Amino acid sequence: MDGDVHLSDPVVLLHAFPLDSSMWDGLRPALGSRLVTPDLPGFGSAPPVTEPSLDEAAAAVLATLDQRGVSRAVFGGCSMGGYVAMAVLRAAPSRVSGLVLVNTKASEDTDEARANRYAMADRAEADGTDWLPDAMMTTLLGETTLARRPEVEERVRALISAQPPASVAWAQRAMAARPSSLDVLAGSGLPALVVRGAEDSLIPAGEATAMASALPGSESVELAGVGHLAPLEAPEELAGVLNRWMEAG
Repeated sequence: MDGDVHLSDPVVLLHAFPLDSSMWDGLRPALGSRLVTPDLPGFGSAPPVTEPSLDEAAAAVLATLDQRGVSRAVFGGCSMGGYVAMAVLRAAPSRVSGLVLVNTKASEDTDEARANRYAMADRAEADGTDWLPDAMMTTLLGETTLARRPEVEERVRALISAQPPASVAWAQRAMAARPSSLDVLAGSGLPALVVRGAEDSLIPAGEATAMASALPGSESVELAGVGHLAPLEAPEELAGVLNRWMEAG
């Protein structure tokens, strides 16, 4: 692996929609104090921002890292968190020493996907989010997890239910407005790890291939029996992959 990535680098991992930073807790035993997991605006303990923009989310993450004295780090994320990690790279490339892209994509939304996001945002504002765990569960978790790991489903349901409807709406509108980041990846020259769950029904395998192709020298890993939320479905396996990748740097 090319680049300058070392175990001493902080690892900033950003959470998926519609969860919060506690989704990364299963990686803490392996990564220890290197792991930094900010909440994105409006989720968990983070205050909301007004503008529905992932650039605003990236700015909020960078401000949090400034407060913690983190000037440069490996940035990564799962799903929406990956989108924000790429927004950080666009805004402040000198602060990014490597990328970890988990169950995410660099392409922009199709018109249909964008319309679905706006519809979910409108419904969250009108009706709240009691319906959201049922609506999303079979796409967030892989078939193996749903069949064999009821405790993971219970955890995901609790995380979704804890998020404010206004934050759900904000995030969907922000994700709908995001541009493609393939050019940003291609111009970065950064070492990268691309991870995909083999049972991820939300993001096709071709999206992982496209990111890896834009990042020469990147490493790609597919996790068997895992859906869209690898940090919750296979935290120890993901942590092991991440540590091995960093050690190789």
